[in-house]
This record gives sequence, structure tokens and C-alpha cells, in this order.
Amino acid sequence: MSTTAPALLVAGHGTRDDAGAEAFRSFVEELGRRHPELTVAGGFIELSPPPLGEAVTGLVEQGVRRFAAVPLMLVSAGHAKGDIPAALAREKERHPGISYTYGRPLGPHPALLSVLERRVDEVRGDWAREEVTVLLVGRGSTDPDANAEVHKAARLFWEGRGYAGVETAFVSLAAPDVPSGLDRCVRLGAGKVVVLPYFLFTGILPERVRQQAAGWAQAHPEAEVRCAEVIGPEEELLDLVMERYREALKGDLRMNCDSCVYRVALPGFEDKVGMPQQPHFHPDDDGHHHHHGAGHHHGHAHAH
Repeated sequence: MSTTAPALLVAGHGTRDDAGAEAFRSFVEELGRRHPELTVAGGFIELSPPPLGEAVTGLVEQGVRRFAAVPLMLVSAGHAKGDIPAALAREKERHPGISYTYGRPLGPHPALLSVLERRVDEVRGDWAREEVTVLLVGRGSTDPDANAEVHKAARLFWEGRGYAGVETAFVSLAAPDVPSGLDRCVRLGAGKVVVLPYFLFTGILPERVRQQAAGWAQAHPEAEVRCAEVIGPEEELLDLVMERYREALKGDLRMNCDSCVYRVALPGFEDKVGMPQQPHFHPDDDGHHHHHGAGHHHGHAHAH
């Protein structure tokens, strides 16, 4: 371990899918192998072992006093904005003397858009690119800013790639859902659709995307539907995490607060402005849809 470089802590969402959780753990191990000069650890906010707090404790037991935490998440929703900062603040109280910086989510980085393009190419086969409509399917959130980031990714994915169109849908907590998104594609004239899960690793929700797409396709023989794979532990993803790590060390976070529901009063979300940081349990991978009632709080911190 380097005596000067802060450790890297990768923060994952968590899933009830064992293969998805193992994909995250393997990804963290690969980061460590590629960067022997760093101490690298990873943990989850919920649902999967090890918990983020346990990962921090493991770093401390190795003598780490400084680390940079990078959320392994595509969009900045409640987990990245509130739960991870709150969990890290709690660990700082539990382990006096440690210090950390907090990086930003991965976002629609050009390198990840290139991976998504490969995923579409893998399944479109003999379909010409200009006759393919892509339905980009995000996780879905009660945070409008997070959902807007998925729409931004879809637009950036469309620009310059020659697809007939790129539409957006969500698999939980937000509209339109996958069947509604496919309906929209057909109404816009699509005959060939590639459903593209906007997820890093396999899990309950990406599998639900696949099942819903297959079910819709069976009921709508007038359209051809193929489903692409998730992003996966690609070179681009490994490099991007290190880019976010270096940004965090330099304090170059550039988080967008212009439409953050915790800072700006957006219609219907005025009660969220200025909410305190409180970690929460959010079991959205267990097969049921739910909405948060009063008392469900997210905080918002950008760096420590």
C-alpha cells in the first residue's frame, strides 16, 4: 500500500440478485489488481454484503486514514445524494481521525455511451442502424433530477449515432414503464426496437426489464424487439471509476445542483428542500413497487 495515496472506496447500491452482487465484488477486486499502489475496498448501501460501514472498518484496520469514496451509480438519486454521504459521516464519527472526499456518480460519460453502443450492436444483427429505435431503460426514482439524467443519457446516445430514435423508460418508481415505452416507440413508427438496460451489472431489475420486453413483444407481433445486455465490468467502466477517484482527490466534483430537489423547490417536491441527511433502507429490488411517504428523508452533501 502506498503511504501517500488515499484509498479508494467504491460504494454500490446493492441487489438481492447474488450474481449482481458478485459482479460488483469482482469488479472491486479487479480495480485492486490493476492498481496495486492503492488500497481498494467496496461495500453496499443495502441488500448485499459487505455493508459500506464494514468496508470502511476494513480500511481502518489496514491502517488507512484517508480515502476517496466513489459511488458506482449511473445517476445521482437519493443514494448518491444522501445515503452514501450520511453513511460516510456516520463512519467518521465511529472512526475518529479518518478523512475522506466524496466523488460524483458515473453519469452518461462518453466512454459508457460507447459501451452502450456496443451492446446495441451485439443484438441488432442484420438490422441497419438507421432502422433501429432504442429504448433506454433506467432504474427509476422518486427524484425527478435522477430521472432527467436518464433522459439526458438517451439524448446523448442518440446524437451522432444514426439510430432512428432513442426513447426512455423506467423499470420502477417512475413513468413510463417498459410496456408504455415500447408502445410509444411503435406509435412513433418503430418496427425494430432494441431494449437497452441502463444498468451497470445484472440483477433483479435488469432481469425484469428483459421479462417485460419479452412479454410485450409476444403480445405485439407487429414489432420486432431485441434486448441488449447491461454495461458490465468493461475496461471503460474500470477507467471511469479511477477518473472519478482522481477528481475527488483534486476536489473537482462539478455536481449539478441546478435541478436538485433538495436545493431547489420543484413543483410537487417543495417539501424536500433542505431535508437533513438520514440514511434509509430502500428495498426496490425485491419485486414490489412503492412510494415513500412522509418522514422519508434524503440529505444532500457534495463533499467532505
